[in-house]
Amino acid sequence: MPTPELHWLTEADDHLRAEIHAVVHDVVAAGGAVGYHEPPTYDRISTWLDTVLKQVRDGDAAFTAALVDGVVRAVGLWRRGPTAVFQHRAEVQQVMAHPSARGLGLGRLVVEGLVDNARARGIEIVMLGVRGNNHGAIELYESIGFREWGRMPNAIAVGTERWDDVRMYLPLGYPEGTILNGAKAGGLGSSPRRA
Repeated sequence: MPTPELHWLTEADDHLRAEIHAVVHDVVAAGGAVGYHEPPTYDRISTWLDTVLKQVRDGDAAFTAALVDGVVRAVGLWRRGPTAVFQHRAEVQQVMAHPSARGLGLGRLVVEGLVDNARARGIEIVMLGVRGNNHGAIELYESIGFREWGRMPNAIAVGTERWDDVRMYLPLGYPEGTILNGAKAGGLGSSPRRA
């Protein structure tokens, strides 16, 4: 059995882009729930990669590719929250393994790698969204430690079908001295209850 390796990308040449495109294209063609209604073109994936890899270079994201026998067979990324009050958290996105590489544990390898990378970069909480009917992915995320924090019924549209949008999170730890207020009244942004 081949040993997969994670590679952390900051740039991608044409060959690497073609391999990443093949993963995304074939996952979507096989019905994968990764955010596309139809298999995306090479140009669309290349433009997406340009955006993500710029965020990586700016320190606001991380992108990994799992290689099997030197070929990209799975990908995933995390992106830091977009504003100052959300910079301490990140969203895991676009985790997918090529249909021909199913059963090699690449999903777990990618997600655990992303979690470890985010923790090392000072991220305090990682989150993700998953389609409600993607039970295998939900079980994988739960086995890594993610917990469901919300579910919006029938909020994902695929043609005429609707599926739940399941939101999950994993706390990675807080810096020493962090005050966890939760929903305690008072402080900035607070408003009193109405009688």
